[in-house]
Amino acid sequence: MVLIPLGPDGEPLPKPVVEGPVALTQEQMWKLLGFNGPAVQVQDQEGRPILIGVEDLLKALEEGHKADPQDANKARIFALELMKHERHEKAEQVLGKIVARGGDADDWLRLGIVQTNLKKFDKAEGTLKGAANLAKESPVPLLHLSKVYEEKQDAAKQEETLRKAIDLAGNFLDAWVGLHAMIKAQKGADEADKALEELANSDKQQKFAAPYIALQAVYVNDEATRERALVFAKKAVERDSNDPMSLLSLSSLYGQLGKLDEVEKLLRPHESKMLTDVRLANNYFEALWQSRQIEKVTRFLNTLVRAENAQVKQFAQERAQGIARFLQQLQQQATGGAKA
Repeated sequence: MVLIPLGPDGEPLPKPVVEGPVALTQEQMWKLLGFNGPAVQVQDQEGRPILIGVEDLLKALEEGHKADPQDANKARIFALELMKHERHEKAEQVLGKIVARGGDADDWLRLGIVQTNLKKFDKAEGTLKGAANLAKESPVPLLHLSKVYEEKQDAAKQEETLRKAIDLAGNFLDAWVGLHAMIKAQKGADEADKALEELANSDKQQKFAAPYIALQAVYVNDEATRERALVFAKKAVERDSNDPMSLLSLSSLYGQLGKLDEVEKLLRPHESKMLTDVRLANNYFEALWQSRQIEKVTRFLNTLVRAENAQVKQFAQERAQGIARFLQQLQQQATGGAKA
């Protein structure tokens, strides 16, 4: 990194920096760049993106909160930023006041997460139980409650809580992943695989792809077990070929194994899903592009560029520009070769 020796409003920087290279801490670097703490991007009153030091941001949010302490939305925004920047003790104070006045399920959940990070596990257990009671249809509080039981080394309650989360939402991938990790730690990988497959084949869960997506995730990063991951990924698609995560998992595996024709074959019937899912669009694009199917790639990007999803549209525009540059280079090389 190169620092130009000019301070705020043109003031000279400290002499050691001006004279030559100097070692700086991160805090010193941000200060020299004119920020109070690491720079974060926010929007001004007119919606324009600006950079501000995190300390100044938190100070401004705190002042706004103190000016109107009864405004729950201001308190929530302040608490979220405190959590984002790991100011857990202050976040607990702010969220505690919201919860004391009643609060909603999200307020209780955030307070429970903060208390878990502060290792106040007994308090976190009670708070997360409150969140689960307020959001009876949501598995998320139960997932965080299971992490509290993990910290308290209560494997029985941890497993019970994860199974409750799965019972509420069979497609909740994080709960399946957590259950496998817990059983694996207690009994080994084979027992964990067996337990997940048994639960996956129960009457209530047999329509969901999530258990097999979770199983493939366990084995996909190790080349020695990638074929095992492939078996589970195929089962996930067999369970629910309309689940974007099952398609994403299997197509990514095919791509890692160099089976581009299999990626195309798998994803071709699901082009409509790519209008809203940039991850699937990327996998399909890469399969077509790496096999140099230029006409198919062009038609595909022309479809995506009309998508209403901003992320997908930007993806299509960037890839189209890249292909245009590539073809232009090929033309220039061909022209140069002909002249030679």
